[in-house]
Amino acid sequence: MFEALGLTSSDAYTGYLTQIINAAVKGREPDAEQVNQALGLVREIQPRDGIEAMLAAQMVAVHSATMKLARSLNHVDTIPQQDSASNAFNKLARTFAMQLDALNRHRGKGQQAIRVEHVTVNGGQAIVGSNIHPQGVGVSANSEGQPHAKAIAHAPVTPLPSAYPEREAVPQSESAGS
Repeated sequence: MFEALGLTSSDAYTGYLTQIINAAVKGREPDAEQVNQALGLVREIQPRDGIEAMLAAQMVAVHSATMKLARSLNHVDTIPQQDSASNAFNKLARTFAMQLDALNRHRGKGQQAIRVEHVTVNGGQAIVGSNIHPQGVGVSANSEGQPHAKAIAHAPVTPLPSAYPEREAVPQSESAGS
């Protein structure tokens, strides 16, 4: 049974089962139906390891409390009771969604990886690929046939004086003088 719950040791199983019983029991004495129901829900999640088993138990407890609050929302008499129950219900529902997200992340689901290795823009069209030539695909060293291409040349510029003589001078941009 402890393997079906994602556990590998009997000691972990004993402690885990005690926690499930404590969370599932409504009164002072354990009710076999409530415990079996909680264990059945944990097994439905199919935990693969101890972390997933603990998270599954928490998810079952949160789900149970959420459903109890959903029922109590149908039987409120005052607006403060309704506000209190609906706030708790919303918090539990969000907690369950976060637990499900954590379970999926732990299992490696829901992770998206987008990898852009090289992007070259040529005439308003982007070329994306991993085997791009050093000057890009279809891009020549000169700008002939590219009327919108600007020639970029390095021109030395006189540095601006620094307010702090012990630091290096800051180079002036070409557009600063225009």
